[in-house]
Order: sequence, then C-alpha cells, then structure tokens
Amino acid sequence: MADQARVVVIGGGITGCSVAFHLAEAGWTDVLLVEKAGLTAGSTSQAAGLVTAFNPSSTMLAWRRYSIELYGRLGVFSAVGSVRLASSPEQLKELERTASRARGVGLDVGVISAAEARRLMPAISPESLYGAVHLPGDGFLDPHSATFALADAARALGVRVRTNTRVTGFELNPRQEARRVLTDGDPIDTELVVNAAGMWAPRVAEMVGAFIPSTPVDHQHVALRVVPGHELPNDMPCFRDPDNLVYGKAEHGGMLFGGYEAEPHARWLDGVPWEHAATSLEPDWRRFQPLMEGAIRRFPFLADAEAVRLVCHPDAMTPDANPLIGPMPGVRGFWVAAGLSLNGFGGGGGIGRAVADWITSGDPGVDIAPYRAWRFADTYRDQEFAAALARETYGDYYRLRFPYDAEVAGRPRRLSPLNSRLEAAGAVFGTKAGWERADLHRPGEPWTRNGRSPRERGWARPGWFERVGEEHRAVRERVGLIDLTSFARSCSAPPRTTSTDRSDRRSTRSSWTRMAGSSRTSPQPGSPRTASGY
Repeated sequence: MADQARVVVIGGGITGCSVAFHLAEAGWTDVLLVEKAGLTAGSTSQAAGLVTAFNPSSTMLAWRRYSIELYGRLGVFSAVGSVRLASSPEQLKELERTASRARGVGLDVGVISAAEARRLMPAISPESLYGAVHLPGDGFLDPHSATFALADAARALGVRVRTNTRVTGFELNPRQEARRVLTDGDPIDTELVVNAAGMWAPRVAEMVGAFIPSTPVDHQHVALRVVPGHELPNDMPCFRDPDNLVYGKAEHGGMLFGGYEAEPHARWLDGVPWEHAATSLEPDWRRFQPLMEGAIRRFPFLADAEAVRLVCHPDAMTPDANPLIGPMPGVRGFWVAAGLSLNGFGGGGGIGRAVADWITSGDPGVDIAPYRAWRFADTYRDQEFAAALARETYGDYYRLRFPYDAEVAGRPRRLSPLNSRLEAAGAVFGTKAGWERADLHRPGEPWTRNGRSPRERGWARPGWFERVGEEHRAVRERVGLIDLTSFARSCSAPPRTTSTDRSDRRSTRSSWTRMAGSSRTSPQPGSPRTASGY
C-alpha cells in the first residue's frame, strides 16, 4: 500500500535532517525523510565536527553563521572559538582580505598578531607565525548528537523519519513531474522530492535522468593520545593552519586533526555502493604523512604523540568544491541539496533553511548563483573528467588562489574553432566550463596556459597587468574581436498567439549569455522555454 507525503527528503545526514526540519518549521509539516540505513550513516558519521563561520563567500558565510546559531539553539555546540593561522606573509594578506569582506557582511572579525595568537593557544610554535584570525563564536560539535538532535526537532514538528528504506526509482507523470518515490518497501506518493543523499545523490539523480557531478574523495583525520607535559585543555580554540594544510581541536587532552592531501584518492566513480554505511575505509598513512609533518611544524611536541586511530572517509566533492542546491531542470518537483564538498556541518543548517525557504516561498534568501544545481554543462558527465577536477579542488582546498590561477586537471578539454588563431596571437589560456579561453595575449610570444604559476608570484603586481590594460583600452576606444564560443546560447519561443501581426509570431530568438559552466536554462518560474531541436 502506498504511503503519502507532501515532500519526500532522501538522506538522513545533517543536510537531509536540516531540510526536513526547516520545511516543517516553515509550516510544511507533511514531510517524510527516508534513509537507506540509519541516520548519520554517510559522510556525517565520520566527520570531525569543527565549524567556523569564516569563508570568502558571503553566501557560505551566512549559511555557516546560521548553522552555528542553530546548533547552539539545539544545545549541541561547544563555542570554544577558533584561530586561523597565517604561516606565511601571503596567507596573512589573504586573511586580511577575507576578514575585510566578512566584516562587510556583518561578521565581527579582525586579524590578530602572532603574539596574541600564542596567548590564545600557548601550545603552538612561534616559528613562521605571522598572525591569525580569531573567531570566538566558532567551535565544534559531535556529529551524531547534532544530527539526531535536528532529527528529533523535526519529528517534534510532525516530520516522519523512515530508516532502513532505500529509494529504488521514481514514477514521473506525463508532465515529467516526480509524483511517486519507489523504495524497497512501500512506494510513496508525493508532490516534491529533495535529493539530500550525500555521496549517493548522483545515483538517485540518475533515476530521473539527471546528473550530479559529485565524486567521493577520501578525507582523513587522526586522533592522538595526550603527550605527557603537553596536555591540551578542552576549551582550547579549534585551529586551522592552511599553509600547513591542517585543522584540528583538543580532545581528551590530546588532539584530533585532519587536513587536505595534495594527492587525494577518488573512488567509486561509477557510483557509491548502496551497502556502504557508517564505516571508515582503509586509511593511508603514506598520503597522510605530509599532514602529520605540517601538524608537527605547528605543534612540535606531536612528534612524540601516539596515534589512536586514523580515520578515512570519502566525502562528496564537486568539480569546483561548491555544493549543489536547488531544482533540477527537466524534472519538475525534483530538488537537490548535495555535493556539500566538506561544507557539511558548516553549511548544513543554512543550506537546509535556504532550500526550505526556496521551496515554500520561492526565495532562498541568499545569492544562490555559485551553488546552482544545474550549473555544470554536459561535459562534466564524463566521470573521469569530473573526478580529476574534484581531486584537484580538494588538494587546493587550503591553498591560496591568486588572480588567473586556473585548474590544471583534464586540460585541454574543449577547444574553440579559433583556438589555433588564438595560439598564434600569443594567447595565455585560462579555463571555464572545460573550455580553453584566452585570458590575455602576448603578441610575438609562445602561447601558454595559466595554471599554478601565479602562486609563484603571490599577490605582487603581475607581469600581465599593463598588457591587460592595453587590451581593455583597445576594445573600448577602437575595435576588438572577442571569441564567444564558450558562452551559453539560449533560444526561446513566445506563447502561441492568434494575432495576425507578424511581429507577434517570431518562432525563436537567440542570445549569448555568460553562464557559470552550464548551457542549461534556469528552471525558475518564468524562464524561457527551450526551443525544440536546438
């Protein structure tokens, strides 16, 4: 016998529980959350649990601030604060830049001296320490307690939770609306589906013919026993040291820390096995060794620490390390909140509220553009290509990104018909949505590709500064020819009309639009209809 719910949320991690809770809080209480195993059985189960509001994106910063507030209301958050360390002059400049942007959107944050950082965290070494950012409202939580607390809060508002129930398919009506969810138990009739299935979200999306470029990439963290004479207080601020690629917190007098490996391992490109649940995978000490060395540079006494356990768990990474949020084109009533890219607990509360607000009121409340679920073009359907970018963005997660710093993985992927002429003109290529695009030209010099070379220059004034200015003046004051091959094209048709005025009977119109990696039109109400056969 079929069950029924106005909304079916798929996935019992922090994101799915957050979406369900905020839907109910908005008055949509007829919500059923289904989970193939138990709550927290995916990436949530192995998370370290650190949460910071600090982020260069104003949208992600807003989500993180709200998440911290939500966890505080639930009584599951330890607000010990955090210190983000600058172990290089370039990192200090980045902290100053990001802190300035954060203050612009209301976060009370500033850069502190190395001496002040050591006052807050006496255990750290003063070597190569140039300053820090202190956020007293940051902290940590227990992933299981937080998720179950949010699930309980959702239940109190009327949400139903069905565990040990795997989604096996969907039935679409003639209007391509998802109206029935098939499971290994009773089917569920519904008006709307939210795919918050974490690592399994791509497999769920495939069931309706959609694709989600999200790759499981291994993430590792270790628990270390207390080192005699160096006991860490439980209220020690959490720390992040991007130059040394590590983050961590005090735990039982010892330390729990993890980080971002330069050469991470991606797995299960053809889909995460359904039977995987709540287990650590085989860890790799060889890959983790550079992170251990980074932690020892900042905390030298850790050279004498004994490891309790190295945890290895895959996390869903998108090609640009941004979550996938919103409705999916082509299937009405099918929404996505997945591909969190290590923003699970940090962004989970805010993302859940944004999705719920978008569904119930039509407004997510924040600028969603960098996180649109439909932003990736069809070229990202190539799992090897998407995985290569996911691995690279993971490896660069803590690394500084400078102007014209570009991805290297998978290039060249897509070439303009004018590529040879651009090369002859001395193009310096960047990349966008897989396309090789000329960032600037150096006539008379061999063509090159931007990649990681800007990192050698840092924030210093680049050699191309004057050249780019010359190109801008040439186009503005005289004439220029610009290759628009990488731009998206859309065709739309007006509603049918009985008017005899030929001006009302145009069949199509075209426009060139600069879209972030996607040739898909927005699925928002009022969007133009794509012309058939285009």
